Amino acid sequence: MSANAYVIGLDGGTGGARALMSDLDGNVVAMATHEYDTTFPKPGWAEQTPSDWWRAACVAVRKLIVTANVPVSQIWSICADGTSSTLVALDEQGEPTMPAILWMDNRASLQARRMLQTNDPALRRTRLGVSSETGIPKILWLKENRPDIYRRSRWFVEMADYLALKLTGKLTLGHNQITNRWFYDGRRGGWPERFFARIGLDGITERFPSTILPLGAPIGRITPEAAEAMGLSRETTVVCGGTDAYVAMLGLNVCAAGRTAFITGSSHLVLPMTDKDIEVPGIFGPHPDCVIPGLFVMEGGQVSSGSVIRWWHDHIGKALKPGEDAYAAMMREAAEIPIGADGLVALDFWQGNRNPYTDYDLQGAMWGMTLKHTPAHMLRALVESVAYGTQNILQTLADNGVPIETMVICGGATRSPFLLQMHADVAGIPIVVPKVLEATAFGSAIAAAVGAGLHGSLVEAAAHMVREETVVAPDMAAHRRYAEVFSYYKDTYQALHPLMHRMARRGEEAPAAEDVPHPAAGHVSA
Repeated sequence: MSANAYVIGLDGGTGGARALMSDLDGNVVAMATHEYDTTFPKPGWAEQTPSDWWRAACVAVRKLIVTANVPVSQIWSICADGTSSTLVALDEQGEPTMPAILWMDNRASLQARRMLQTNDPALRRTRLGVSSETGIPKILWLKENRPDIYRRSRWFVEMADYLALKLTGKLTLGHNQITNRWFYDGRRGGWPERFFARIGLDGITERFPSTILPLGAPIGRITPEAAEAMGLSRETTVVCGGTDAYVAMLGLNVCAAGRTAFITGSSHLVLPMTDKDIEVPGIFGPHPDCVIPGLFVMEGGQVSSGSVIRWWHDHIGKALKPGEDAYAAMMREAAEIPIGADGLVALDFWQGNRNPYTDYDLQGAMWGMTLKHTPAHMLRALVESVAYGTQNILQTLADNGVPIETMVICGGATRSPFLLQMHADVAGIPIVVPKVLEATAFGSAIAAAVGAGLHGSLVEAAAHMVREETVVAPDMAAHRRYAEVFSYYKDTYQALHPLMHRMARRGEEAPAAEDVPHPAAGHVSA
């Protein structure tokens, strides 16, 4: 092991690329970011441009190297993770045939429902519903709705695989993401070919790269072109990454049975590590060997959590608080509102529900409005809805024999003492805050160290490099008050989900805007 070795973790996030450099003891030397855009062509759709990812990644790494002031000869390896279930379609030359379909895009809800109706054994890790966010429903949607693009698409990969391709020139699939998102099960024969044929994707695995690598495995040397674009040495080793949140488990040292990661950001994820092959209705998993060989990961997630708060900030908060830190100001006012928001109840299903309902026809809601209520009340109710969504997952796990006693957190919520305390109070459990809060990029750096042979295993590297900073203890009196409002949250779902389904069917039946004749286009109106 070199005393002067450094590694880079590259996180392809929802809002931009984040690069982090660490030494082998877990000391972060520098971080850099560069943003890219998301477009929303239709309600429920979300797309990004893969070339934007690569451009942002190169800018972020170049800025990182300048900030760190470390000789590039001492940077041994780089590993890239990506947002989960962001589908990339590539032609024969490895160029995208269309914009990437972002993880939060739920256009494939109909295909996901049809897949569930097969009741195929391949669905054992998603019994209550197939997530329309995941890659296979999106590929099926593409075949059925954009056959021309489907025919031109030789390969299908995820965001992390695309970044690995740009770094190495090699087409690979990460074992991590195909296990937790593409129905791959290495313990049960790999790809479920018969299931794919049943849903109309016969032969689809021929369009998946045949090289499948585990998290932390070396892919090869960086290409000269990528090295020049990033400012790295041509001797840099590129290491296989995976799904962002699962890679973050390394950055939180959630590498042993009984430990749980709590990933917060645009979406929230609760990821318990277990040594038991146990199914929990409404929770995805258990996903075998996709982070640590021999162990399983359970997954409960919220599609829109931090993104709901971001929406409020962008459309309302900045207008209400011009000329100051709108985020801090609006959260400060929300914190002054009492628990329960004086009778306002909200649902956090703005892009559907991933767990425990796995229903992408659900929408956000708020009720209880009176003339007493202010925008601060509304924000308080929205923030509480996010915490109740997390508690709904934790309760589902506990009711099925997987109690969560503590969680190690990372992501956006760590920047707000108000949000941290609310999550601890609503859940009624301690939340551990690590020293390095950017656990996803840090997890990729840990994987990079292992792939370059600088640490012996992912377990060893995480134990050596990750350190805990503080523990947020729950206020159990507040927990009891939140529990009453949480019951309203669950009852609101029960009352409204039939109406939401009716609205979703109405949206499916309405003609798309571009299909409606317009007089200006040369049509004659009556």
